[in-house]
Amino acid sequence: MTILIGENILKDKCGIVGIHSKNKDFNAASSIYYGLYALQHRGQESAGIVTFDGDLHQHHGMGLLTDAFKGFDISTLSGESGIGHVRYSTTGDSELKNSQPFVTDFDQGFLSIAHNGDIINSNEIRHDLIREGFKFYSTTDSEVLCNLIKKEYNKTKNLIQTIENVSDVLRGSYTIVILINNELFAIRDPAGLKPLAIAKKDDYYMIASESVAFDVVGAKFIRDVLPGEIVYFENHEIKFEFMSISKTTSKSHCVFEYVYFARPDSVIDGRDVYQTRLNIGKNMFKEHKIADVDVVMPVPDSSIPVAIGYSRASGVPYGEGLIKNRYIGRTFIMPTQEERELAVKLKVNPIKSELEGKKIVLVDDSIVRGTTSAGMIQILREANVKEIHMLIGSPPIISPCYYGVSMASKKELIVANYTIEEIREKIDVDYLGYLSIESLVDAIGIPKKDLCLGCMNEEYPTDVPKNRNIETYYKF
Repeated sequence: MTILIGENILKDKCGIVGIHSKNKDFNAASSIYYGLYALQHRGQESAGIVTFDGDLHQHHGMGLLTDAFKGFDISTLSGESGIGHVRYSTTGDSELKNSQPFVTDFDQGFLSIAHNGDIINSNEIRHDLIREGFKFYSTTDSEVLCNLIKKEYNKTKNLIQTIENVSDVLRGSYTIVILINNELFAIRDPAGLKPLAIAKKDDYYMIASESVAFDVVGAKFIRDVLPGEIVYFENHEIKFEFMSISKTTSKSHCVFEYVYFARPDSVIDGRDVYQTRLNIGKNMFKEHKIADVDVVMPVPDSSIPVAIGYSRASGVPYGEGLIKNRYIGRTFIMPTQEERELAVKLKVNPIKSELEGKKIVLVDDSIVRGTTSAGMIQILREANVKEIHMLIGSPPIISPCYYGVSMASKKELIVANYTIEEIREKIDVDYLGYLSIESLVDAIGIPKKDLCLGCMNEEYPTDVPKNRNIETYYKF
């Protein structure tokens, strides 16, 4: 079992980048690299870049981007077009063969795909393709996408129609960048579950999971890719086409992009993520007015804007009582209780002078299993905090996610098995309060009908296959 320490255990699948330039002398790989660096928070297991200059060039490696490309001369990835990927796995083991972009032969050339999300019917599609004679060399749903595209293209000989046909088959969440030789395509799923945006700099276009990827290279944000939209290029001009399936699909943006996943300096679907988190904190105060406390403190780092929002609304001073060690990995595999406790202390350390004898409001973005929160509270108790009033900047998570967010099975979700009062006692806080769904929707500013809240209300935007075993599907 993996014990995840410090931040909560929610992990999004991946970050993707694509670049198209009309300048034959332009090296796309460098800008892709820096874009991926800005998206490192979306995946730390592996990274890769693929480019094309008449020949295909690629490099993949395990770990953080800097580890994956350590000692590698990125200038050897020549070509004016390319795609890149940072990975956190929800399907497929964490090993090099499953790193992306995935590359295969295609119509006397090459096809490469980088994918963010989760195709919930990928197992069924894989089995059908195997029966039809397709070979698989990895365990990822990205290879399923590659083979499905090859199959459909053999029928249509038209790439846009191929993408349309493939999207009709897929169920789940996906944003995809596709490189076919030097031609770049990008697709966002019809529900818009995962984010994707477009920018431009000089003579190249850039597509990425979040707008922060554009900021680092100085590209100017154009707009979000709309749900169900295909982006492609003709004569170096950007083109857009809607898939027919988008006309009958309701929008369903993932709320956890705003609560936790996205960097606070990103803008997603027209919403400033930092401002949204401030709004969450303000709305939290409306629902949970804690009297007679000394300070509002975040669990670092994603909860900082929420705590600031609560502080501003309440007038209670903002402070920091836990310092995060940013040089410790996000995941620990610790077999004994003693080692797990040590891992918590390696991850965060208390500022005792700011905590001793204080009544604090402790703000976190979510509680999933409860093990992380319990370890954090123990550290605070050992620092002689007088009272701990814990506020959670999201509604209770009562059900798993099937769209590329690694959550525990329902039997491991603490709110699905205990009352809030029982959870309060288990993690040893004086008060425990969650944000309501209504307040979260208000903070984001997108209509409830256009948001995916499945993990909070079990109302999923797509059918979930009955044979989908969430307990074995996700790796912990």
